[in-house]
This record gives sequence, C-alpha cells and structure tokens, in this order.
Amino acid sequence: MTDPSSSYQQVFSERRFEEFDLHPTIQASLQTAGFEQLTPIQAQSLPIAIEGGDVAGQAKTGTGKTAAFLIAAFQYLLTQEKNDPEDNKNPRAIMIAPTRELAIQIHKDAKLLSGSTDLRFALAYGGIDYERQRNDLAAGCDILIGTPGRIIDYLKQGVYNLSQIQVVVLDEADRMFDLGFIKDIRFLFRRMPPPEKRLNLLFSATLSLRVQELAYEHMNDPTRVEIEQETMTADKVAQTVFLPSNSEKIPLLIGLLRTMDISRTMIFCNMKSTTERVSAYLNANGFEAAILSGDVRQKKRETLLRRFHDGELPILVATDVAARGLHIPDVSHVVNFDLPQDAEDYVHRVGRTARLGQSGEAVSFACEDYAFSLHEIEEYIGERIPVEDVESKLAEDVERPARTRSRSRSGPGGPRGRSGGRSGGRPGGGRSGGRRGGGGGPGRSDGAVDQASQASQAAPTESAGGPPSKEGSASADAPARKRRRRRRRRKPAEGESAS
Repeated sequence: MTDPSSSYQQVFSERRFEEFDLHPTIQASLQTAGFEQLTPIQAQSLPIAIEGGDVAGQAKTGTGKTAAFLIAAFQYLLTQEKNDPEDNKNPRAIMIAPTRELAIQIHKDAKLLSGSTDLRFALAYGGIDYERQRNDLAAGCDILIGTPGRIIDYLKQGVYNLSQIQVVVLDEADRMFDLGFIKDIRFLFRRMPPPEKRLNLLFSATLSLRVQELAYEHMNDPTRVEIEQETMTADKVAQTVFLPSNSEKIPLLIGLLRTMDISRTMIFCNMKSTTERVSAYLNANGFEAAILSGDVRQKKRETLLRRFHDGELPILVATDVAARGLHIPDVSHVVNFDLPQDAEDYVHRVGRTARLGQSGEAVSFACEDYAFSLHEIEEYIGERIPVEDVESKLAEDVERPARTRSRSRSGPGGPRGRSGGRSGGRPGGGRSGGRRGGGGGPGRSDGAVDQASQASQAAPTESAGGPPSKEGSASADAPARKRRRRRRRRKPAEGESAS
C-alpha cells in the first residue's frame, strides 16, 4: 500500500475520504498518512461496509484493497458497542492472510492508518517469536492479524477465544485454497459468532467459484464488488516474452540485466533449487542478489524484504511465496525466469510492478520446460504478449559460480551435471542423467569412483604374488562362513523327513 501523495500517477476515483462520515480518529490518521482520494475498489466497497454490509471484493493487485478493508474494520469497531463491555482481552476483529509476508504487510499498514486511534493489534505468524507473540496476544488486543496455523495454535491453547469477534477479514482467499488452509478457515468460522452478528469482508485479486461458495457459506448476503478491467494485468506494465532454450536462460538473464536499471528487480522461479542456481550465477557475475523462498528463516526473510524495500538489495530471486500481497514501492522489473504453470500466478507475479499506477516491465522466459503455459496465460489475461529475439540479448562472457563450475558439463544453463549430484538445468534442479564411472551413484564424483577403483586394484591377491594378509583373509572369508552356516541351518536333521 502506498501513500497517494508519493510519485505515483494513479488515476483515482473522484471521491475523497473527507466525504465519508468516518470516525474523527480515522480521518485524522488518513490525513497524517497523506490519504485523500479513494481508489476505485475503495470507492465501491467502503460505502457498503461502513453501513454494515458484507463485501466480497475483487480488483487487480496493487489497487488499495488492504486500505479498503482496514478502514471499514476500524470504522465498525470504533462505532459499535462491544459484545461484552467487560472483556478487554479477546480480539474484536480478526484478519487472516495466507502467508507470513502478507500478514506482516497488513499489520504495517494497519499501524499506519490507525495512528490517531487507540486500537490495539496483535500479530501471529509462524517461524519466529513464538513466546513474544503469545504474550502479546495474552495481554489483550482489539485486532488479531495473522496466518491460520499460528492463530489456531494459540486458540487451542486457550490464549484467547473468538467469542467477541465483530469483524472478519479474509485476504487473498483464493490463495487459502491453494495452500490448503480452507479447513482451518472453516474451523475458525465455527468458533465465532454467526455471520449476521459480525461484519464480513473478503478481498482478493481473483474470485473463483470455490471462493464465492465460501463467501456465501460464511458471510451474510455479501455484495460482490468487482472493478471492471480491460486487462488482467496492470495497465502500465510493458510485457515481453523470450523463447530461449534451457541452456540460454542464464546468459539471457545476465544479458538483459546488464541493460536494465536494476535498482529493484524481482526474479521469479518455480522451484527453490532454481532460485539457488540463479542467485549463484548473478552474484558470480557482479549482481547482488538474495533468495526469498518458503524455507528461508523468518528473521532472514524480514531482513531481506527490508533491505529490498529500502533499496539496499537490488535483486530478489523468489518463488511464488513473494508474489501475493506484498507492496514494495518502485519495483521496476519483474522477470519470470520460469513461466508459472498457473495463469493466475502470472498475474500476481507481474502485479509486483506498476503498483498504484506506476509503470514497470515484466519479462518472461518461455523455455523448453514451461513454454506450454504461455497459451493459457495469454488466454487468461486476454492479450498476446510480444515476443522478442533471444540471440541479440545473450551475454557471451558468463562467469560460473565456483560450485557450478566444478559440477556443470554443458554450459551455464545446461541440464546435466557431471557427478550424480544435483544438476542445474532441469526445472528445480533435479538429479542428473545416467550414472557415470561404473555407477558412482548420486553425490559421488568421478574422482571418488576412480579412487575406489584404484583401491580395489591395489588390494593384495594370491594371483598378484604373495599371500594376502591375515586381516584381509579373515575379512574375505567372513561372507563364505555366513553362507555355510545358513546352508547348515536349512539342511534337515538326520532322521527327519526332507519334506
């Protein structure tokens, strides 16, 4: 979410926040934050929510959905009586996000827009600060923001309960389905007051049929708000696609980055191992890059996002964990090193740039492994993506990172590794092709195979002249003795029938 007084050239609606009968502390907070005009999704959803109506909202990513549900929730809490005036501990509103990064972003925006209010917030998400989050929640809050797993964890421990809930917000509900959280969401809904006794808000970039079913199951006759759009992607995103072979992807990426202003560039890959390989090549070729994937520790994730947000880190190589909900201003380029296999993911990736009306570029590589996704993506966004020539953009002097140099056998983007370890070219860096050196096996280099071969040839044998050592003879006879013992055990005792 971005301050409208910044350099963005967003075409806002004609409506202004001062026209609404918002609580004075909310108006003061908006003025302090520099919010004056409403975006289209805010202009259509806020009048309904302020009057107490449920909203299922859909709009392109980066259009102000977060501010829409935050302002609506604040207004409801500040103008409605508590369910139990004596209860100052349990939350009155809950805002659920599918990812830790999105929960942190919502919390940050909530603090910005509530500066003049006395609302208390608690943040609950996995991977970090378990006891601190637990203590903050136990101390009491008005609004709980978090991810389903950690929220349910504290609920089952009795740290809080949901009896006082008056506002429910589901952000990126379609992603809840994708990540398998929908059972958790229904678990939470069943422990809240009924839908007609609370304000229910659901916002997402896409509203699929299953999301609509969830909305009508757990909301009170919601009004669907959908911002009409000519294109699925932001209007000011210049999209291009290249058709490289697998081995050309790294040289193409480096060649393109050398011609770009890479102050803030996001590169998306489909697999964690691919992010590692891409990041290694970028750093070896003079580009400072870091990885953001699902198994990066939370403290490191937050540090990386802060550095990227502040302009200290120019390139972030990420999986789709970073494609939803995060607002990082001034992202100029998004590169799909791997085309996503889901067309909706393409929209969310590209949505990291050109937010709130700013311009940006989205470059995609439709390689041998993922080119099949291109047709589906173009159908989904309703336009053809211009194709550009690969050859003229390839970098010729690509430096290999040290680890890759020792393993690779077919160039920077090559799909096979020399050893049986992890390769670099297949999607996600799968295991390499056939075994070499007599079947050295995964992780064993040719050198290790040669050593084993030399050692076996150097072992003393009777035919090589001279008897073997006593230690070697005993070791060699051990399997034979075991076989003889097994045969004796299987042989019928004297006088017994063989049958």
